[in-house]
Amino acid sequence: MTPDRPAWTRPRRFDRNLVVIGAGSAGLVSAYLAAALRARVTLVEAARMGGDCLNTGCVPSKALIHSARLAAESRRAAALGLSGPPLAVDFAAVMARVQAMIGAVAPHDSIERYTALGVDVRRGHARITSPWCVEVDGSPITTRAIIIAAGAAPIVPELPGLAETEYLTSETLWQLRTLPRRLLVLGGGPIGCEMAQAFAQLGSRVTLIQQAQRLLMREDDDVSAFVAARMAADGVRVLTRHTPVAIKVADGGRAMRIAHDGAEVVERFDALLVAVGRRPRTAGYGLEELGIEVTPARAIETDAWLRTLHPNILACGDVAGPYQFTHAAAHQASSAVLTGLFAPLHRSRPDYSVMPAVTFTDPEVARVGLNEREARTGGIAHEIVRYDLAELDRAIVDGADAGFVKVLTPPGKDRILGATIVGAHAGELLAEFALAMRHDIGLKGLLKTVHAYPTYAEANRASAGAWRRAHASPLGLALLARWHRWRRGAAAVAHQPDPPLPGALPP
Repeated sequence: MTPDRPAWTRPRRFDRNLVVIGAGSAGLVSAYLAAALRARVTLVEAARMGGDCLNTGCVPSKALIHSARLAAESRRAAALGLSGPPLAVDFAAVMARVQAMIGAVAPHDSIERYTALGVDVRRGHARITSPWCVEVDGSPITTRAIIIAAGAAPIVPELPGLAETEYLTSETLWQLRTLPRRLLVLGGGPIGCEMAQAFAQLGSRVTLIQQAQRLLMREDDDVSAFVAARMAADGVRVLTRHTPVAIKVADGGRAMRIAHDGAEVVERFDALLVAVGRRPRTAGYGLEELGIEVTPARAIETDAWLRTLHPNILACGDVAGPYQFTHAAAHQASSAVLTGLFAPLHRSRPDYSVMPAVTFTDPEVARVGLNEREARTGGIAHEIVRYDLAELDRAIVDGADAGFVKVLTPPGKDRILGATIVGAHAGELLAEFALAMRHDIGLKGLLKTVHAYPTYAEANRASAGAWRRAHASPLGLALLARWHRWRRGAAAVAHQPDPPLPGALPP
């Protein structure tokens, strides 16, 4: 649809080369790169610099997970008799540390830093009034290009009684200062699983409600089962195939009615975390008036170069999809800036062929490329090599030998189609597979690469070794055996071994 544009007059001169809306990951990278390329750029943020990742997402959640794992390790050490009683959790102190970690990272995303880099940072509400003009609290800025990097917000389902009760989301969770005695988590995706396990490790009685038949629906069945078992071991009560019906107040407390197998069960709770996904922020800054449409997933509709209906208006990050990862947002931002600043002379298209993803449960789940489920669904011919971390020396001595590495390759070939790692430091281990896939390095190349011993990274090389053994030629092995028999026979008579040196061990 082409919108009416009677009032849209293209300026003869522009105040800026680029205006960026939103100072989360995508917006910050966009502004940084544009300034580095010596463009005049304005960055507009209505709330806090750093966006969700810094203030309510990646940074605080990983800080909380770190504290939770320390608490869990303390209990495990006490159970093994390696220490005294487990450490008592001071939840207020845990949340104070979370805020301290946000404060420690905040200077990287601050107005002062970006101003020093040459970015004009404006605090206020942005609205696009034409393809070449953005108003910030009513003050117009003309610009050759606009990048929308407005992020996403938690989805709140239409559940009877939810609006009338106090509930938490990934944005409001960080206001807690008292550990909930009974926490009910709605949603079994990455955020729901991470937070359910972390709060259980900190001492809450946690129940997780998942409508689907398993957790982490984008992962393979064995990955979902592994995570569910580890969460249960940490005290999380996982209820799959349970559908929320309504929330009610009963006996002075709160409870959720839940449908399961044709019956209803009631779960009481002291705190409720709604973690059923995130939706792109597309309202309130002029898209409708510009005729810019959204996809069925509610993301801004763009072409392969992240351009909207108006080619000089681009979108990147969570608001554009298809991924809601900080690193995906940064990757898209680079392409959006190059296209926005240099088109039509140059355009940059983001490459999603190698996009890593990590779920920070304990242990972690990391994946890049195809997994087994996707390969089967897509009818893609593949082989699987699997290496259990129970065989890895470093994992054994660290007591972190639960998990595995699973690699998909085409039949008979060592090209990596995808890799899934479940275990300690999985997110770090995944980087080698992502690098190999990006630069067309097969498993033979990983096998030839020396890995330090004893390290977790040896699991990657061991996986390559497992593939090599599985593809050894039976004929070649038979010929080798014959050759060695010949060497032990006629050749051994003609070439007797040298006698050992004095004091040397016998051969």
